Amino acid sequence: MSTEELKKDAAELQGFLENASRPRVKDILTLELRKIQTDIINKEERNSTSGVGKETDTAKPTTEGLKTKQPRSVSYIQEKNYAWDQSEKFMKIYAQLPDVQSLATDKITCDFTDRSIRLQVRELKNKNHQWHVANLMEEIVPEESYFKVKTNSVLVMLKKKAVKTWPYVTEREKKASDNKKPKADESKDPNDSLMDMMKQMYDDGDDEMKKNITKAWSESRNKQSVM
Repeated sequence: MSTEELKKDAAELQGFLENASRPRVKDILTLELRKIQTDIINKEERNSTSGVGKETDTAKPTTEGLKTKQPRSVSYIQEKNYAWDQSEKFMKIYAQLPDVQSLATDKITCDFTDRSIRLQVRELKNKNHQWHVANLMEEIVPEESYFKVKTNSVLVMLKKKAVKTWPYVTEREKKASDNKKPKADESKDPNDSLMDMMKQMYDDGDDEMKKNITKAWSESRNKQSVM
């Protein structure tokens, strides 16, 4: 099917989506629309590299020889920040981007694998934006994942393969959190190592944490004085 026909299908699906009222119908239409948008982008990229649809230049021969025009690569702003929420069945990624709702539907795409997503927003105020979230904490179901364009944001719905709560979005976030946790120094006396851990927890903790640690220290000293 030609790119023009796919664009007509996408436009008609968008019309159905805007008039749909039932959530399940909206989800089905959104998923189908995303597939067509991906087909359009793939076809346009193939055409740009193969020269399909371009006019042939019949300029006179010169001594400079023939010059091959290379396709222009698309430059993206690599976005790192996003908000997230979850239910037992879906991990929800909120990509904040002012005025994103003003774009045509074919300018926003999201590719899913079982452990990553790549959200791309093109030509928004002459800039391209990309969120690449790799090494997800758990596996997802790509064919049942989708996105929705909201006011000033894009909501990406990741269908969890297993019904469970994720402690983090990515494995990288888990490792970063684990590295911050105090660890016992095996070379020290156990009591000294425990005190070091308590001190680190006190320094890094909030007011409630500091209050509880101070109370524990005080009770420990009182017990030692009685003994």
